[in-house]
Amino acid sequence: MTLYLLALLIGVIAGLRAMTAPAAVAWAARLGWLPLAGWPLGWLGGLLPVAILTLLAALELVGDQLPQTPSRKVPAQFITRILTGAFSGGALMMPSGHWLRGVVVGAVGAMIGTLGGAEVRGRLAARFGKDSPAALIEDAVAVGGALLIVALAR
Repeated sequence: MTLYLLALLIGVIAGLRAMTAPAAVAWAARLGWLPLAGWPLGWLGGLLPVAILTLLAALELVGDQLPQTPSRKVPAQFITRILTGAFSGGALMMPSGHWLRGVVVGAVGAMIGTLGGAEVRGRLAARFGKDSPAALIEDAVAVGGALLIVALAR
């Protein structure tokens, strides 16, 4: 049951920051926290995937601060978050053999994170009178949450 909750939560992280969840899962695989060797996603812990996903996650954190960045609720952004949430949830549950359930749970988490994150961020931005502090809080929750989730999954 705990693994299902962690898959849901890594999906929520993908809803907050699309590339943070797969980067965290890749790091977990690289560090041996997520035993993917021998599974179809065994490549995820390789140096190149970890480097690329980490770079994409960092670029997303920077890009999110830009005023021209589209809403996470537009179709392309929303679909990307669902896909990365599904991927991350599936990867997290792959060693248990329940990867397909992880895909579904991760996708649901991404929908929750996308819509809930937008709502919370909007409310925080209204309280602060500007978006930047709310965005930074969301960044911290996404990165810190992702690290905590993959640490607990080991």
